[in-house]
Amino acid sequence: MTTGAMLATGALTAAPAQAVTAPTITAKGGFLMNSATGTTLFTKAADTKRLTASTTKVMTAKVVLSQSNLNLDTKVTIRKEVSDYIVSKGASSARLIVGDKVTVRQLLYGMMLPSGCDAAMALADKFGTGTSVSARVKSFIGKMNTTAKNLGMTNTHFDSFDGISNGSNYSTPRDLTKLARSAMKSTTFKTVVKTKAYTAKTITKTGAIRTMATWNNTNTLLGWNGTLGIKTGSGTEAKYCLIFAATLNGESVMGTVLTSSSADNRTADVKKLINYGYARIS
Repeated sequence: MTTGAMLATGALTAAPAQAVTAPTITAKGGFLMNSATGTTLFTKAADTKRLTASTTKVMTAKVVLSQSNLNLDTKVTIRKEVSDYIVSKGASSARLIVGDKVTVRQLLYGMMLPSGCDAAMALADKFGTGTSVSARVKSFIGKMNTTAKNLGMTNTHFDSFDGISNGSNYSTPRDLTKLARSAMKSTTFKTVVKTKAYTAKTITKTGAIRTMATWNNTNTLLGWNGTLGIKTGSGTEAKYCLIFAATLNGESVMGTVLTSSSADNRTADVKKLINYGYARIS
């Protein structure tokens, strides 16, 4: 039989996309979508509520970037309450210094790269409403929940701006991927989360310029096979989480893994899902 005849009979046609074997992941929950179309490509307990750890900060960034007339160069003075919070929680930090003036843009980098809970709190305080820090932070968390509802995140609730749960901070792989797809429409957000390292210059109480120690992105997958972000998370109970996005040769995937048993397993899980997503789309 000639090659042409074989083609005519369909003997050489490509295997259907469904024939790609779905990977096995160690994470307790996982979800993957074609980010161009929103089509679901993979699920594992995708609607089971779990702790989200610092992946919560994606919503914090989303709320900040959704403010009307937002000026990213607005300066925010770091309050003592921010420092007190970090110390009391033993939280991950961008090492912001009380009294320094830091721009909203810099705070976004400080929150999303080294996963600074201090930067997250400074943003929540800045963009919440109320007469005290606690009132403003509570108001901001309310905005996070309103945004979740508006995005159709039906299995999500936030009780913190940084993922340090107060007993009721949870989401699902599907919901967090919905959030990521929305957040990645912001060019500012997209630029921040794909940045590997950033050095901020803040203004001290005396008006001098302080060059901060470089903030390095906790997402070690950046740049691997088209990976563009988005946010890691880890905690004693939450274990290891990652919301991710990747684009290669015009194929775009996005997803979330929650409750991986180790950082290495989280990385392996996400690599499998990204490769699987590309194979499914192509």
